[in-house]
Formats: sequence, structure tokens, C-alpha cells
Amino acid sequence: MAGLDGLRTVAVMLVIVYHVEPDPLPGGSIAVDVFFTLSGFVITRLLVAEYARTGGIGLGSFYRRRWVRLVPAMLVMCAVTALLAVALPLPLFDGAWAAAALAAASVVNLVRAGEAGPYSDLTAPLSHTWSLGVEEQFYLAWPLLLLVLLRKTTARSVLGWVAALCVLPVLWRMALWDPTAAHRIYNGPDTRADQLLVGALLAVVLARLRADDPRLELLRRWAGRLCWPALALLGLIAWQIPITEPSRWNPVWYTVGFLAAAVLSATVVAALDLCPQSWPSRLLSVSALAWVGRNLSYGMYLWHYPVIRLLSDLGVEGGRRLLPAGVVVTVAVAFASYVLVERPLLRRERFRGRRKGPAVAAAGSPAP
Repeated sequence: MAGLDGLRTVAVMLVIVYHVEPDPLPGGSIAVDVFFTLSGFVITRLLVAEYARTGGIGLGSFYRRRWVRLVPAMLVMCAVTALLAVALPLPLFDGAWAAAALAAASVVNLVRAGEAGPYSDLTAPLSHTWSLGVEEQFYLAWPLLLLVLLRKTTARSVLGWVAALCVLPVLWRMALWDPTAAHRIYNGPDTRADQLLVGALLAVVLARLRADDPRLELLRRWAGRLCWPALALLGLIAWQIPITEPSRWNPVWYTVGFLAAAVLSATVVAALDLCPQSWPSRLLSVSALAWVGRNLSYGMYLWHYPVIRLLSDLGVEGGRRLLPAGVVVTVAVAFASYVLVERPLLRRERFRGRRKGPAVAAAGSPAP
């Protein structure tokens, strides 16, 4: 859907701006929260649709599709980073081969979660991949759990179980909260699960409501009304709340704040899905925004951090110079990744899916 693709573009641009110039947007990392909820929604929608068509979920096919979509591009980025670390005297890439190994194994978030004090230099060159680790760990567990729920319980019970699962991480964060546990809470797959699960809950709700169900029309109406306020609140958080720095907001944000961000994100996602003719959907569905979000957003997220560090090592300093240069180079490298790595593998996967049947081919459509 074009609106969701446009939302990806806005989110990844917010991440890039935040990593280059964090002072104007101290809460810019809220974009990652949006990505989490969007990912939970898209993945669960694919899984539920497959179950409705076939009566099951092909776990092997799902994991293969996720691997093809995410891992090769990640490995290329890690390999280039490791090569820069060993071949060139770049201060910001000193020891980056270790960070590349951890990123390739999708465990950067686990390493960061275990660091009680300031983050070490071990993961610094590729610290942004912590969020990819959270998502990939979610992808490992969630399809199996969802399949069990779909097979063993009623449709209404599935809703109840997923809603209950959304609450558990909040209670867990409340039990864990202490200023020294901030890294543990921020990076843990268990303490971040509610943000992906809220998106999953939205997908299950929409899958259960038929087109003529009056509850669907009610949901559409309220999602349309609340979309602008939700976007405004997300923007206000990005502008005013220093999420990753010590502040008076930390006790609230690191307990219930993540869930609040997920609910706001899910409101926007629901509006974009159910109200394609609304103004937010039209704005985010602009062809250029949608194309970048669909094809380049993952590559932009992968490459922006090493690109920014490389430009800094080469003497490009100051936000006014580094930000435009970083965006241009990031888009160029992401486009190269899309053309040379991601698109050929996705085409091969789609061809393989068509040979096995239309249901498999449809379930193989890419979703970050």
C-alpha cells in the first residue's frame, strides 16, 4: 500500500536526521518505534492471509522469504564495513570488523542490552542495527506462536491472547525499571515486543472484520479522525522528548511510553490502510515517497550509519554539510543495494513462488 510505503520513507529520513543532528529532534528515535509497529502489522497480515488461504503457515517458506529480504543486503553492508576497518586508517571504523560480525549475527541489540553503563565501542560503528536484531528475533518466534494460537483457539480468543501479550512487556518493563536498566529495556526483544505486537493485533482485528461489518466502518471512521492527532503527537515526541538521553521523561517513557508510541503508530497505520482517500494517505502515497519506501527504505536504514561515519572520517563535518551529503550518498548506496542485491534475489524468490503456486507467490511479497 502506497501510504504505508510513504510512511517508511518519512520514518527512515527522520532516523537519518536524528543520527546527524540530534539536538533539534531529541526524540527522533521514535521513528524506530513506528517501524516496529508497521513491521508487526505487515508480517502478521501476510501470515493471517496465508492461514486463511491454506489452513496453515509454511514456516520454512516464511523464514526463507525473510532471509532473502533482509539478510543478503545486511551481509554486504557488514562486509564493506569490515573491509573499511581493516584496509583504511579510519578512526570511526577502528575495530568495526567486530561490530560487523555482531550485526551479521543479528545480536547487536543483545550486546547493547547487557551494557549497564555507557555503550561500549564494540558495537558503535553499526549500533543502528540493534533494531534489526529486535525485528529478526521477533520474526523467529512470532509465526510459530501465531500458528499455535490460530490452530488451538477461536478467532475471538486469538484477539484476546494477542491483546494480553501486548500488555506483558509493559508489566515487565515496570518490574525492570531503574536508570541503570535503561539499556536493557531499550534494546531487549522482550521489552520491545509490545510495539510489534500492537501492529500484529491491528492486523488480526482487520482480518476478522468482514467488509460489511459495521464495526469495520466504525474503526475506519475513528482511525480517519485520529490520524492527524496521532501524527502530531508523534511529531511532538520527536521534537521534545529526549528518548535516548537521561531526562525526567525516562521513567514514564521506558515503562508505558513504548506502548503509547505503538498505539499512536497503529492509529496512523490503520488510517492509511482503511482510509486511502484521506489527506494523510494521499500525501504519503505520492509516487516518489511510496517508491523510495517500498524499494530503498531498508537499504537507506542499513547504510546511513556507516555512510555518515565514513563522511565524517573524510572531513565532512557540521550538520549543514554532513546531512545533505549523507542523504545523497545513502540514497545512492541504497539504490545500488536494491539493484545489485535485493531486487535480483526478490525476483528469484517470486519466480520460485509462482512455480509452487499463486498462494506461495502472494505470501512471498516483500515487507520490511
